[in-house]
Amino acid sequence: MIMKMRNKLILGAAAALALVSLTACGGQDSAEIATFQGGQVTVHDFFEQARMSQTNQSLVQQMIIYRVFEAKYGDKVTNEQIQTQFDQIKEAQGDNFAQALQNAGMTEESLRDQIKQNLAFEAGIKAHVKVTDEDLQNAWASFHPEVTASIIQVASEDDAKAVLEEVKKPDADFAAIAKEKSIDTATREDGGKVSFDSTSTNVPQEVRTAAFALKNGEISDIITVTNTQTFQQSFFIVKMNETSEKGNDMDKFKDQIHDIAETNQAADQAFQTRVIGEVLKAANVKIVDPTFNNVLATFMPTQTTDTSETSESTSESN
Repeated sequence: MIMKMRNKLILGAAAALALVSLTACGGQDSAEIATFQGGQVTVHDFFEQARMSQTNQSLVQQMIIYRVFEAKYGDKVTNEQIQTQFDQIKEAQGDNFAQALQNAGMTEESLRDQIKQNLAFEAGIKAHVKVTDEDLQNAWASFHPEVTASIIQVASEDDAKAVLEEVKKPDADFAAIAKEKSIDTATREDGGKVSFDSTSTNVPQEVRTAAFALKNGEISDIITVTNTQTFQQSFFIVKMNETSEKGNDMDKFKDQIHDIAETNQAADQAFQTRVIGEVLKAANVKIVDPTFNNVLATFMPTQTTDTSETSESTSESN
């Protein structure tokens, strides 16, 4: 399933995709990769085996979908958008950026190309979003306006217990303790201070939920957050500085609610699948190589190879 990769690209997958592309167009099929007594391994041998793997089937699926979306929606992507995401990726990689590109078999130019494809995909999905009153009501039900709080993040439950005992003392200075104890580099220097609403991503969902239940000046119990990718746990304590209530007037936050409803619909997998199928059909995508007959089956009826057209085009080229 194609998933949005907002603000990041998976360089490992890009490297594998580059390998498949190189194999497909890197010279004559008979070109040798290796020789040994009694035989050889050619580009053709490698490609025939590589294209049957599930990983490369998925990569071909992504190539088709992203290139179709780029062809239709690429003009909706600005250079400023590309540069913003490029800078975010570069900053996240830090000093390892150049090495990460090299390991992935990419250049800065090819990375920008992949960013553009990703943004074009997002633009295509968003172009099909139609927010209903029900969508708005669902978004409103889960919405909480911006609050200001302070957080302390530590690496172990024992550390969290010790910090919690310390911050709950009558004369405790939460900000000073955050500067000394917190491992969250984004908030530590400001005494753990952070602002967020129900849609923010700068603090984990579990922390936001716990904070919204607090009154001004209240301190939470220990909040355990598990990284869904690494399964590593972190432990948070949050103090509410200035809370807020949304009240009953949705119109007061109508722009935010509409944005939330749009985002929720665009992120829905069933919605994405339907839109991808519509865009592929409109682009008249046809699978020519029978090896990949089922690569788009999730999104549209299986495309079988038209052998008569293939034979005719082959004879005309000879």
